Amino acid sequence: MKYLIVTEKPSAAKNFIKALGGKSGQYAGYDYQIVNLHGHMMTFKEPEEMVNEDLRTAYKSWTLKYLPWQLTEMNWQRTYLKQRQPKTGRLKSTKTELTDLQQESRKNYDAIVIATDTDPSGEGDLLAWEVIDAIKWQGKVLRANFVDEAPKSIRQAMANLSDVSDKTQHGAYLKGETRSRWDFASMQLTRIATTSAKKAGFKVVAREGRLKSVIVWKIYEQMQKIKQYVKQPFYEVRFKDPAGHIFKRSLPKDDQVAWRYAEEALAQVEKQNYQPADVINEKHTKRRQAPDKLLDLAGLAAILAPQGYDSKEVLRTYQKMYEAQIVSYPRTDDKSVTPEQFAELLPKVDQIAHLVGVDKQLLTHRQPRATHVKPQGSHGANRPGLNVPTSMQALSKYGGSAAAIYEILAKNYLAMLAEDYIYDHVTAELKQYPSFKTAFNIPIAKNYKLVYDAQQALQDNQVDEVQNDATVGPKADPYIYEGTNKKPSYPTTKWLMAFLEKNNVGTGATRVSTLSEMSQGNRKMMTEKKGRLTLTETGNVSAIMVAGTWIASPKITKRLFEIMNEVGEFKVTMVKALDSVTQVVQHDMPIMVENAQQLVIELGKPKIKNAGTTKKSSEKIKGQFNGQKISFAKTWSDHTFSDEEVQHLLNGDEISFEAKTKRGKNYTATGYLAKQTYKGHSYYGFKLKPRKNKG
Repeated sequence: MKYLIVTEKPSAAKNFIKALGGKSGQYAGYDYQIVNLHGHMMTFKEPEEMVNEDLRTAYKSWTLKYLPWQLTEMNWQRTYLKQRQPKTGRLKSTKTELTDLQQESRKNYDAIVIATDTDPSGEGDLLAWEVIDAIKWQGKVLRANFVDEAPKSIRQAMANLSDVSDKTQHGAYLKGETRSRWDFASMQLTRIATTSAKKAGFKVVAREGRLKSVIVWKIYEQMQKIKQYVKQPFYEVRFKDPAGHIFKRSLPKDDQVAWRYAEEALAQVEKQNYQPADVINEKHTKRRQAPDKLLDLAGLAAILAPQGYDSKEVLRTYQKMYEAQIVSYPRTDDKSVTPEQFAELLPKVDQIAHLVGVDKQLLTHRQPRATHVKPQGSHGANRPGLNVPTSMQALSKYGGSAAAIYEILAKNYLAMLAEDYIYDHVTAELKQYPSFKTAFNIPIAKNYKLVYDAQQALQDNQVDEVQNDATVGPKADPYIYEGTNKKPSYPTTKWLMAFLEKNNVGTGATRVSTLSEMSQGNRKMMTEKKGRLTLTETGNVSAIMVAGTWIASPKITKRLFEIMNEVGEFKVTMVKALDSVTQVVQHDMPIMVENAQQLVIELGKPKIKNAGTTKKSSEKIKGQFNGQKISFAKTWSDHTFSDEEVQHLLNGDEISFEAKTKRGKNYTATGYLAKQTYKGHSYYGFKLKPRKNKG
């Protein structure tokens, strides 16, 4: 047998080479060759390219009358992915790489082995099948499922290959493909929001999607609550004993009670009805609290955000650390580890504890906890890897946040090996006024909290536990308590991740990657600075456009994630799942059109950029070129063409001038006038000839 093993990226290929003993050779009775992709190598064609010619105008147009699309009319064909090279600025196609892979696949291989990431979204299976289809492979396809890229895991995966030759029966692929098509088709919502906003004068691209719209609306809604907040003091009667324990009445959920007053004088009137009271029914209950659950990537990012590490930094650094097997697989759904994973890491515990400064004498609970160690699972929860760093300083080569990532993951995992937090829960009430009660906790043994308290770290306002005197009474005196209605908290990464977690919207990794994407680029929807989230103009427009829509509803988004899981479990067909896109578009389109009328009311008139000035790039030159009248931009990059250069261009001659790259390097630009195409639109303009000297 001869296998062509296809890994997801160069770093994964290196780990497979290490595990199997070479880039090619023999292992476990078969010959093999290892190749690697660079993530996704294919992308969907433009909508108008995936339908019959008579439908192309409708699918290319952003005019709302052509929406929603009939998704059954689309052939869902993909094309080679083109990416701009950072150094040269040129577009590079994946066609060459896939042509080479196609030629390699024709060397009498018995099967292609998918060795891409085994992630919960099916992304790894999807990107592999995109390539398998592109190279027109007709043979057997096997899947290697591995929990991490450690040699042992890779060898175990290669010893337990599963046949997925029929991709219509490959659940992980179907799940990934459904998600990919759903997200592509949801661009209809972006077209609706952008077109409607543009009519209102806001020239932004309002990107809408399953998770983006939920996030941007939640932040906007919270900011509105802050703007509308009015401080309202209140006064109420409470009691206090000599040790400072507070006795008060309980509030209903709506906070509406007759004994909470807007004026202090009214509370003073009520206070006259009370005398010092006896404390009775004092009860002490010894309670235990198990260590917090293991963190997912969203929880980790939330804790790191106030330290100045944004989502992009955390994702990038964590991935590098994972590839070095210093931390576990990032894009996991698991909140526990398997017994095998627990046993595998147990011998490393003391070494890890010493590295992060945890007293190993606290780690006495070295048997699996049923709350943290479960037989079900795949990659296991985020945790330290089997490669323990020599020092915390050695982690700096992976990124600025590497040491902080490792310390938090390690301490959170080690806390599982400490004993339960034990405390005395004390309650009491007043004899003469039994509705006034007190309750507080007195720590007896902090145990795991001395290692790491994840719940405390995830709180926006961290407050150290107050250790009250356990002695209550014997009497308590009435007093007037002055408080105010709680001001809505400012949107932060911790706050947002807690909301998404509570509503079960997306996975931890998806939340972090989406937040990172929304915070990057010229069209970013928000800024993320030390954990504080602020919407840009684009973000504000996008938020207002989705008010009251399904796409911004946590319940709907949660259901959409569930539907995609059901496709992978063969409970729902892909066609049926994609019907939900059409339903969302039909429901949300009239709402978005109506919402556009609120943009000026909510945000004021859109700012006119560069008012009173004319951009160089907007100035046009008119003239005769190849026998026809044309116009073209007088400025290219930072260079404005002279009258002599304009004449040479119109004559069809080449011209040269000094220019700078995006990285600020000087070079000589040589080019000519030519008809070109950008995003489907034709225009005349200066065309740069390829440079021989790239430096």
